[in-house]
Amino acid sequence: MKFTLNWLNQFISTEGITSAQLADNLTMLGLEVDSVEELFVELEQITTARIKEVNKHPDADKLTVCTVDTGTEIVQVVCGAPNVRAGMLTAIAKPGISLPDGTKIKKAKVRGVASSGMLCSGRELGLSNDHNGILELNDQLATGISLAEALALRDTVIEVDLTPNRPDCASVRGIAREVSSFTGGMLRPLVTKVTPLTGQNLGYEVIIQAPDLCPRYTARKLTNITISPSPLWMQQRLTAVGMRPINNIVDITNYVMLESGQPLHAFDFTTLKGQKIVVRRPAANESTITTLDGNQRQLDNEMLLICDAQRPIAVAGIMGGAETEITDTTTTILLESACFNPLSIRRTARKLGIPSEASYRFERGVDPNLADKALERAVNLMVEYAGTKADIDGIDVYPGEKPPLELQLRIDRVCTLLGLTLSREEVTRYLESIEFAVTLINEKTLQVVVPSFRIDIEREIDLIEEVARLVGYNKIPTSQPSIRMDYPKRDELRVVRQEAAQILTAQGFFEAINYSFVAENHSDFCRLPQDDHRRRVVRLLNPLSEEQSVMRSMLLPAMLENIRHNINFQRPDIRLFEIGKVFQQLSPDTLPEERLQLCAVISGHRYPEAEPLHYSTQLADFFDIKGVAVNLLQVLRVAATEDIPLFQQIPALVPPYCDPTCAAVIMNGDKIIGAVGTIHPETLKAFGIKQQVYFFEIDLQLLASLGTKAKKFKALPKYPSVKRDISLVVPDNIPAGELLRAIQTRHHKYLESADIFDVYRGKPIQAGYKSVALSVTYRSATTTLDDQSVDNVHEKIVNSLMAEFNARYREGS
Repeated sequence: MKFTLNWLNQFISTEGITSAQLADNLTMLGLEVDSVEELFVELEQITTARIKEVNKHPDADKLTVCTVDTGTEIVQVVCGAPNVRAGMLTAIAKPGISLPDGTKIKKAKVRGVASSGMLCSGRELGLSNDHNGILELNDQLATGISLAEALALRDTVIEVDLTPNRPDCASVRGIAREVSSFTGGMLRPLVTKVTPLTGQNLGYEVIIQAPDLCPRYTARKLTNITISPSPLWMQQRLTAVGMRPINNIVDITNYVMLESGQPLHAFDFTTLKGQKIVVRRPAANESTITTLDGNQRQLDNEMLLICDAQRPIAVAGIMGGAETEITDTTTTILLESACFNPLSIRRTARKLGIPSEASYRFERGVDPNLADKALERAVNLMVEYAGTKADIDGIDVYPGEKPPLELQLRIDRVCTLLGLTLSREEVTRYLESIEFAVTLINEKTLQVVVPSFRIDIEREIDLIEEVARLVGYNKIPTSQPSIRMDYPKRDELRVVRQEAAQILTAQGFFEAINYSFVAENHSDFCRLPQDDHRRRVVRLLNPLSEEQSVMRSMLLPAMLENIRHNINFQRPDIRLFEIGKVFQQLSPDTLPEERLQLCAVISGHRYPEAEPLHYSTQLADFFDIKGVAVNLLQVLRVAATEDIPLFQQIPALVPPYCDPTCAAVIMNGDKIIGAVGTIHPETLKAFGIKQQVYFFEIDLQLLASLGTKAKKFKALPKYPSVKRDISLVVPDNIPAGELLRAIQTRHHKYLESADIFDVYRGKPIQAGYKSVALSVTYRSATTTLDDQSVDNVHEKIVNSLMAEFNARYREGS
């Protein structure tokens, strides 16, 4: 079984583990590693180069003389490729370098013109069969870097020698499951959702006449197929593990087989007689079948065949028939994912002399519960890379369905046989790390549900061997006193306070520390209603002055006093924040409630003392303070309610000291955790401030109780993004953010991000309307997007916005 490290990382992270360590750990688990080989080492010395100038060869019509920038020098190269052009980024092999086929590049004269190197095609580099021109690279790549780095080709292929009793490891995900047992990482699923297959009104049927040889057969029809080469990354992975790429349909079936362990086969649907699949033994008059390799095979009565209504079309689990082969003209296929009897497949493969990757897996035992998942995975890939459309339903015939095997495992028995001291929790953890389901019967006995892919587990002793394997045959644990060395539990509120202060300081804010004693008239200055809970202040029995007669119920008034003080000292450009407690007297007989809050204010210029001059004249506005608040909540990883925006414009909930036309409340579900906006002119006048002030406030105590999103690793994108702009005219009463929310919550294909960059009212826009301009970024994680793919998604987004918001294109956009 061969796999590559990058492929393995698709299912389990191996970050922090070297290839040698991975090989050692797998070997100690009983999966002997035969070889570890670095891929594309020969491409490390071949670099990217940009063609600066192209001129005709003076003595050859089909040759050109190119001036090439290699990143370190400018060289002259004679080239005969028809696609060569100025500005093109390609690959160059400099003199002294050997190509993958062993050809050594030397300085030479071609028809009397000196040539220092060679501009290479995909075939010369061993990357593809394309020899129609030199390799054309993404124009955004740097010049002079290694081709292996530029194309993300650095990878390692590992070969594992499997024993016959471990068919579950004859797949990349199976190996990943074993790796998860010693890394503790999360094993990613093959697919996240499986389409239920009901088999209703499909126009075709599947009949299993030999259920003893075929316990399960699933199939789905796909139409509008375009046969073409599979994506380059898929071809490279298949080639790395020794399989020859053929076309997108065949390659996807092979790819899914290698990553899941479930062989698949695709039939040209138009060649099926009677639109029927029958799984049976040969009929009396059926003695031969012509397989895909063009050879005529002799059949016997015990071989299992896949047939249509009239004839055999495949030897089950071995090889398909030539008459239903996928060709360049195929547009409709029936995709098969089935499970066959191991003994039958082994006998048939030996008798016909057809060893194949499919028979290798079937004769060892394929998990019948994997058939629908592998089918879903293959269908998803074909929809993505073959332009196909899949039927919403399919067929799933499962006559051999069995309940899972359940075994009891005695902890004392494990310890006695292995000579180890293992706790119930340790044994549970080891088994669960390889997807065994474990429940507690009592303190000394576990109930273990054996997963269907582990056909080698039959008895309690097999489970004990699994525990020994996972612990490590070469490890003998020693008993030590149990001394806890962990840190005490952190105070979440303290952590939030520290992180919030660091985030705001990094954005140019200064921290203010004000007295907790304030003037009672602050409530009037902030226009609080008489029944507002923030008027229930704690009065001091012996205040120092009238200006410090009550304990604060808000942080904002003191911040406004700070702003006035700075303005009086000719420092009008202000960014301040304070984190502190506020106090409310809930009842006369109890101590006041203390809550930790955050308040931040911005006033004055957006870029104080900035150059050039036009930057220094820009004043801060509402979006500056909102951006700070958004960034704070994002960095704190606030666990927002799904698809409900944190910032909402609800006039009835906006604080009275805000300008209601330019304010929003910060909500999590139905909980108000803060507000952001512009200070009301009357409040500014009361505090003696003559310039605009913007603020946000957050209840940190409530924020800390909401919890945080888990940190997730996401690899840097390998492929370039594509940006499109949308400029729509919408009714003025529709918040611009609603358009953004509508884009983000629909989870469009390829959508990476969307942002608003302009909102305009005025001529020539009709009164009562506004123009909203959005920038939408698209990116694929698996390929470089073409214009057609992006245009299709972009058009869907624009049409949905027009329909939902009664929008129209802005004239001239």
